[in-house]
Amino acid sequence: MNKAQEKVLVATLCGLIITAAAGFAVQPAMAAGYSVETLAKVTGVARWDKLNVRKWPASYSRKVGSFAPGVHVWVERCIEVENSADWCLVDRNGTSGWVNSRYLTQVED
Repeated sequence: MNKAQEKVLVATLCGLIITAAAGFAVQPAMAAGYSVETLAKVTGVARWDKLNVRKWPASYSRKVGSFAPGVHVWVERCIEVENSADWCLVDRNGTSGWVNSRYLTQVED
């Protein structure tokens, strides 16, 4: 094995380790979630802006969609994040992902 191949192998292994560590870091937070099962409205977002929906409960996670202010969403569950706002798993018309709970207000029947 030459030096170039060795460098590629080390870089690949480092990438796998980082990916695995990130997956394990998210799992405990998801296990600590609490069921909500209710309808909520997107609030606290400027009328010209949209609320980003994320793949995972983190602001740096990949964006999978967005919701306009005032839109109603189904909240499946939320998780508590230490030293931060809670995140909620929401769904609307096939757009499903995590949003910061501070931008949701429960809709009363």
